[in-house]
Amino acid sequence: MENPHLLCSKMVLTFMADADVTIETGIDTDIWDINGPHLFHYHYQAGPIVSAFAHTGELSIPVAVSQAVNLNFPCEEDQQVTGNGIFRTFRFRVKAGEHRTVDLFAAVYTGLDGGKPADRAYALCQSAEEQGFQTLFAAHADAWDKIWRGSAIELIGDDNAALALNASLYHLHSIAPRHADNLSVPARGLSGQTYKGAVFWDSEIFLFPVFVHTEPELAKTLLRYRIATLPGALRKAAEYGYRGAFYPWESQEGGAEGCTDYNVTDVFTHRPVRTYFRDKQIHISGDIAYALWRYFKITGDDSLLKEGGAEVILQCARFFLSRAHRRADSGAAELLDVIGPDEYHERVNNNAFTNRMAAFCMENALTIADMYRESDFFKALLEKLTYQADLELLRDLAPKLKKMHPEGAVVEQFDGYFKLEDASLETVRSRVLDEREYWGTNHGVAAHTQVIKQADVIAMMALFPGDFSDETVERNWRYYEPRTEHGSSLSACMYALMACRFRRPDLAWEHFVKTASIDLTGGGKHWAGEIYIGGTHPAANGGAWMIAALGFAGLSVENGEITLTPCLPAQIQTLRFPVTVRGKRVTLTVTQDGWTADG
Repeated sequence: MENPHLLCSKMVLTFMADADVTIETGIDTDIWDINGPHLFHYHYQAGPIVSAFAHTGELSIPVAVSQAVNLNFPCEEDQQVTGNGIFRTFRFRVKAGEHRTVDLFAAVYTGLDGGKPADRAYALCQSAEEQGFQTLFAAHADAWDKIWRGSAIELIGDDNAALALNASLYHLHSIAPRHADNLSVPARGLSGQTYKGAVFWDSEIFLFPVFVHTEPELAKTLLRYRIATLPGALRKAAEYGYRGAFYPWESQEGGAEGCTDYNVTDVFTHRPVRTYFRDKQIHISGDIAYALWRYFKITGDDSLLKEGGAEVILQCARFFLSRAHRRADSGAAELLDVIGPDEYHERVNNNAFTNRMAAFCMENALTIADMYRESDFFKALLEKLTYQADLELLRDLAPKLKKMHPEGAVVEQFDGYFKLEDASLETVRSRVLDEREYWGTNHGVAAHTQVIKQADVIAMMALFPGDFSDETVERNWRYYEPRTEHGSSLSACMYALMACRFRRPDLAWEHFVKTASIDLTGGGKHWAGEIYIGGTHPAANGGAWMIAALGFAGLSVENGEITLTPCLPAQIQTLRFPVTVRGKRVTLTVTQDGWTADG
């Protein structure tokens, strides 16, 4: 954790009998990804420190790995280069009861880390060998201790839940991009290849809340990634004939769209199925604008807005201007042919979540314009973007965008949703012929029913709590939860949060346990058609923290002010966790009797 380029391990071997021992180690270059061999053009360097060099297949990025071995005993060593790597073999003789210690050090650099990755890998490996395992382990432990002091949650009352919650945070911290200033987190972490390392809306909606409350600088890093990839979003919008910024659904290098047109395979015909995630999930641009604004409101730090965040929000608002339709007979504005968070229903009109997120984005653009009206940086930005006419359009259009949420009613997820077959989840599940089949697209078992993949209306209510009364939230929760398959690991946390909103932590508890334990129990969906997804679940990891801190503890931070409205389930006696607000760390303790803040 102290140095992400370095890997260290120690083995202490105890022998139960006299033996001739062989230890084999080295650097394996026979690495494959879902598209085939990952590395090409190998060459190797033998010696006390062995090294391997190669280039990735797609972008020809240099990769360099060096390895050193420390042994506390004499032995014979052989080195061998094969087509699959460079390997070393150690042979020695032991007697029963003897111990042998083996320390391994490896360093990894790529061309993305700057010049001369081979030299840097070798030098770091040499330095690690000289420092020794214990020194490096101490630095690693200190780095983790710092992270835990700022984020660990003490949950007293259910040991399994406490383990699952902090295991979720462990997974999230392990892949957080602390080594950079403008990277984000892949949707299935670093261990699942299906999404090709792409960044989804997960980062802004499910990971950002954790970091903005515990490590604001890391939250800033996630958002700088979106600022840095704005050119890719502008290109994507232009490709579809729109203005402004249409961010990729699966963002890859430079903001390139990684989502394909055919990313599900029919398990019966074995043919790829046309899906519209990349084309129609336009709420992604609003999600990013939402997180940029939330960063400012929570931290009070407007530097991100001035360093490109305001431009992102304006360009996302411009995209929604370009994408919206006006009705000739009424002048009302609509967003047609979209996909909301519920991906089982594609190409719908006026998805409630999408419309609300788009309206918020457009309103934010106007708020920023008012806030920085006299600012030189904003005047220059308006001139750069030739945006003055768009501001006038926004003032006219934003209030007219169709609202799907009359107070007190069950919100219709999209136009015509209530007319779909109101089949129970059990009924729809009984229609499944193959456990791997995809429930969405035109012929999926859920597509023509009210059964949905994941929180959609409920997610909107979680993100815009001021729009709805507790009674309205409960009415919608009770309508949509039984109709939700929870086919995404992103779903359960939203239902848990909203159950706390109407003071039913007992209903939230099951969703919390499911979310927090997903990478301990192997839960969650692992197939999309014939494609195995795999990987960890960063969004669920973030969702577990959200349920504990924002749901059970009822944490809210606005303009630097902390408020709590606790809603602890019976299983929790005490919940204690740190938050960082305006540079100050505060430890919050919530019990069944109330809460305190120290720091």
